[in-house]
Amino acid sequence: MVAANILPQAIREFRSQRPDLRIRLFDAHLATILKRVEAGKLDLGLGTFKSRPGIRRTPFFRFSLVLIRADKDGAIRPASMAWSALNGQTLISLTRSYPHQQLIDEHLAKTGVRWQRGVVVNFMDTQIALVEAAEGVAIIPSFGLPACSHRTVVMSQLINPVVNLEFCQISNRGKKLPSGAEEFTAFLKTYIARWAGRTGVL
Repeated sequence: MVAANILPQAIREFRSQRPDLRIRLFDAHLATILKRVEAGKLDLGLGTFKSRPGIRRTPFFRFSLVLIRADKDGAIRPASMAWSALNGQTLISLTRSYPHQQLIDEHLAKTGVRWQRGVVVNFMDTQIALVEAAEGVAIIPSFGLPACSHRTVVMSQLINPVVNLEFCQISNRGKKLPSGAEEFTAFLKTYIARWAGRTGVL
């Protein structure tokens, strides 16, 4: 989602400022990115990574968890909903290989809400499409909202409590970052903040 919706335009804008630097984008599952950073084949990784020996993990940006539902005519569209509103709902989820799905499951367990697990899928695009087809509701990180813009779904921020997802940058502690890497990441933080404000991502 981030590689498709944020990074291409960010790289383009940065390149206009620093045409002398070469940036190559590698999109893959988090586990693959982590392995390549550990092996020194990638300079940096972005995503929801946990602490790990030999890996430098730096907080990068916080996204919140939101509830998406099919946009039915006449449906109430509250800007926010409590986790307790999930009582009795069928939730379409991702596999637990996604750290944010693990975070979601942990908070669902804490709420004591009675909900039913619906289809479990591998990709957020599929998850959003099933919500649009009224197969259930879903909890997604707010960075997935641009993928909802072409779907007939509505969003509400989940509150009581508000749960944030820590988006991190990782690098290999034993490998020196190339020239310009820190400049690019500083630019990217600013770019994501602007992107979040422009697109309504919380």
